[in-house]
Amino acid sequence: MAESTKVPDLVPSPSGSDEEDDDEAAWDEVEESPQPAQCLFCAESFPSIVEAMAHASEKHEFDLKSLASKYTMDMYSYIKLVNFIRAHNLSSAEELMVYKEPLWDLDMYLKPVVENDPWLMYDFEGDGVFAETNTFAPAKFHVVNSENGRVTLSEAHFKELQKNLESLHIALDRKTDEVQILQGDISRMRSLSRALLEAGVSDKSTMEADLDTVVKGIKLEDDEAYFSSYAHFGIHHEMLSDRVRTETYRNALVCNKSQIDGITVLDLGCGTGILSMFCAQAGAAKVVAVDQSDIIYHAMDIIRENNLGDQIQLIKGRLEDLDNIPKVDAIISEWMGYLLLFEGMLDSVIHARDNHLKPGGLLLPNRCDMSLVGISDLERHGELIGFWEDVYSFKMSCLRKETVHVPAVEIAKPESVVTTAFKLRELDLNKCTSRELSYNVPFELKALHTSGEVLLTSLAGYFDVFFDLDNPVSFSTGPLATPTHWKQTIFFLDSPIPMQPGAIIKGSFECLRQKKDCRSLKINIQLEGQEKFQYIVS
Repeated sequence: MAESTKVPDLVPSPSGSDEEDDDEAAWDEVEESPQPAQCLFCAESFPSIVEAMAHASEKHEFDLKSLASKYTMDMYSYIKLVNFIRAHNLSSAEELMVYKEPLWDLDMYLKPVVENDPWLMYDFEGDGVFAETNTFAPAKFHVVNSENGRVTLSEAHFKELQKNLESLHIALDRKTDEVQILQGDISRMRSLSRALLEAGVSDKSTMEADLDTVVKGIKLEDDEAYFSSYAHFGIHHEMLSDRVRTETYRNALVCNKSQIDGITVLDLGCGTGILSMFCAQAGAAKVVAVDQSDIIYHAMDIIRENNLGDQIQLIKGRLEDLDNIPKVDAIISEWMGYLLLFEGMLDSVIHARDNHLKPGGLLLPNRCDMSLVGISDLERHGELIGFWEDVYSFKMSCLRKETVHVPAVEIAKPESVVTTAFKLRELDLNKCTSRELSYNVPFELKALHTSGEVLLTSLAGYFDVFFDLDNPVSFSTGPLATPTHWKQTIFFLDSPIPMQPGAIIKGSFECLRQKKDCRSLKINIQLEGQEKFQYIVS
């Protein structure tokens, strides 16, 4: 059997200090003279990195110590930070501190942007910054001797190891406490989830209170799929190609320059930055543009390409998680989803209004309507619903039921509109709350035809958007208006309902936030004399 390995004794060596002094002296001999360094944020150059750093701190608010402390930076993080600033030509360090997570923590930023950049040669870890901000800062260089199975080290080194060991014990205790807190949070979340699943729809007050808790407590990692859906250029091409949408926003700004000139604006969910650029075009003094989606990296290039970096500040993050967002004179956001409320982004607009809008500030848009209208399109009903009754001579009735429960997002032909429209809801964005986004309202639709019988095959939901400014503008997503990328939300009936001339279709329309997914909607439509139709918008 092999002999067991013994752990060498730690024996302080009285001669260690002399050896260290000799080694440190040797290193001192090869020190290079200071290199000229250009500021990270402007074109000014300095005789040394120390002077450049002092300038960056004084003139550009570059507080490396605070950054290192907030993001627990090491040498690699520092290198990425320098290259990130260089790559994006930042003019100030102000926006670096507002991120929840460091934007520069990507391997792509390990590649130098400036060849032989003196900033990359700065001894970040050895200059005291790293040691003061990181519990596990590397020790100074020490000489260790190993001879005849014994390890000897200096007394200073031995004391440093003891100190580091003590720090590790303290850090471990702290992490243990954090784990216990997180376990308690998980337990509370499980209890809440059970309560939500067991809650009945009839207990509306309890349901709404629980939903409020879920909305406020949603974690970023659980919300990542939503933001990732906006990271690809394809969806932005679709939205920007929607001239009704995009030109209305532009007209609201450029046709009301007197109200925009010189103000500060928050662009919530900025995407490619198009609305921010419209704001700058209309004379806004400063635009703070926020988006959690990775599309914001392209927005940075777009803003720089159009020379608008002095007016527009881009911040990556979910608004609810960000610190240091200033109070603004106006908030602009294209937050509307299918049937207006799908995706639940209005929650973020309300949060922005309550926390970041100055008294009397502008909301753009400031008002929205949701409406319902009757549709008769037997051909389309047959293609989607009737299809399952005869599939190559086989019946697939179970899939017919599934299809009915899922609204179609498509354009209803103008000639298929067979009833008056009914306004389900009007939202004043200056006053509304998240709780008002769930509602139940009775409605009436009057048949438009004057002779014969018409078959009602579906109901179409749509919305209108208003900018009540000095020169008001608006747009509609209804079937009688110019089509938009929102189209209409079509609720197909299981079977067509006959309507006589002048007939009035009565019913109720209920819109609820989904318990398991706050960004989705559950729609219940009850027509008089018919069973309830249930739909999921997700």
